[in-house]
Amino acid sequence: MKWPMVHTDTMLKSIVKSKWYPGIFQFPVLAVFIFITYELFFGPMNAHKNFGTALTWVLWWPVLPLLFLCMGRFWCAICPFATISDWVQKIVGNNRPVPRFLKKYGIWFIDVFFIMITWGDHVFGIVESPRGSGFMMVLIALGAITAGAFFERRTWCRYVCFLGGLAGNYSRAGMVELRGTPEKCRSCTVAACYKGGRKASGCPMFEFPKTMDTNARCNLCGNCLKNCPYDSPHISFRLPTKELWFIQRPRFEESFLAVVIMGIVFVQNITMVAIWQEAQTWLEHLLGTQEYAITFTVIFLIAMAIPVALLYFGSWGAAKKDGESVHMNFSRFGYSLIPLDFSAHMAHNLFHLLAEGKSIFSTGMAALGISVSSSSAAVVSMGTIHILQYVLLLLGMLGSMYTAYKISKSHYTAADILRITLPIGILIVVLTMANAYLFTLPMVHRM
Repeated sequence: MKWPMVHTDTMLKSIVKSKWYPGIFQFPVLAVFIFITYELFFGPMNAHKNFGTALTWVLWWPVLPLLFLCMGRFWCAICPFATISDWVQKIVGNNRPVPRFLKKYGIWFIDVFFIMITWGDHVFGIVESPRGSGFMMVLIALGAITAGAFFERRTWCRYVCFLGGLAGNYSRAGMVELRGTPEKCRSCTVAACYKGGRKASGCPMFEFPKTMDTNARCNLCGNCLKNCPYDSPHISFRLPTKELWFIQRPRFEESFLAVVIMGIVFVQNITMVAIWQEAQTWLEHLLGTQEYAITFTVIFLIAMAIPVALLYFGSWGAAKKDGESVHMNFSRFGYSLIPLDFSAHMAHNLFHLLAEGKSIFSTGMAALGISVSSSSAAVVSMGTIHILQYVLLLLGMLGSMYTAYKISKSHYTAADILRITLPIGILIVVLTMANAYLFTLPMVHRM
């Protein structure tokens, strides 16, 4: 089922096929990135007064998941790290093949990278330190540049980048898809969409529209649309979560990332609530240490393990009914958590965006030498933020439960759907309630 939007396909194709795309977005984004990096290193050392910190952690990071849902991996097409990497590759690139271990274990590198970034933020205070944020930006840029200098296409984006992993997960549930037209692709022997042509290079993400069945690795760069002599690739809007219903080759590591994201959201929420200090003090007594890195690491590992264990038990319960292995159910039904992942992530980000949003204006004015006094950084009241958070969680829960139902329906008989879906549905409800409870607790501002 496609969304009934008049001329959507034609309009999107005309934009993406333009010779100005994606450069018309890449250059302004790169300019902003350079400005932000300058501010992080040479602006005020206090994060609450640094415009670069506000733009990064109050605006860009909270809005990014929403962009993935609405526009797929469009951000990856205009990402400043990838843009710089592309330039380096054109100048000094060796274009070596992607190492086999990256092809095989790339998603695990992404999982670990994502976990380590989150751990490092809390242990080293990256968000609260403009210089720390600046160094993180530079390290990511150096990783992308190094990959571009040695390996072909966008090896970094496809196999290493933690933002790419997050984008891939949310883009699966997103509203935009790019696919080849089977009737046109069937007789094609040119494969310009993958190899490239005179109008553009080949697919930077190693994708072949002819066989593509997911948006997880398409960055909407438009190269395939520009190169195809048969005008086969097309872009269209679709019902959110639809792609998750019919995944034929579920991968354990992709489902694991979906569960890890839920654990990371737990961590982000727990460390911002008022009871965090009490819990930390209690754990220090229990472990006999006041080393924050140790106490946080213990809580971090527990937070990671809880949703993984819950999905395992849910998969075990489903295995009793469907005859599949627990590993297969974990891989298959892990995708059903992505809608709840997104809603919980966005509900958390709403706090930063709406409770701290005015800091973008005040720090921006300060960067121009204009002092602006404000008693509060909040854009709306906390009551309004809570309502929006609960609405998001409700929508995410319903989206995940419906996705679990559709996954069951596409693999099992009608008589088995309810009893197979029930354990996963209980898991989804438990995770939703846990998130909802954390949002009822007072949160500490980071900006």
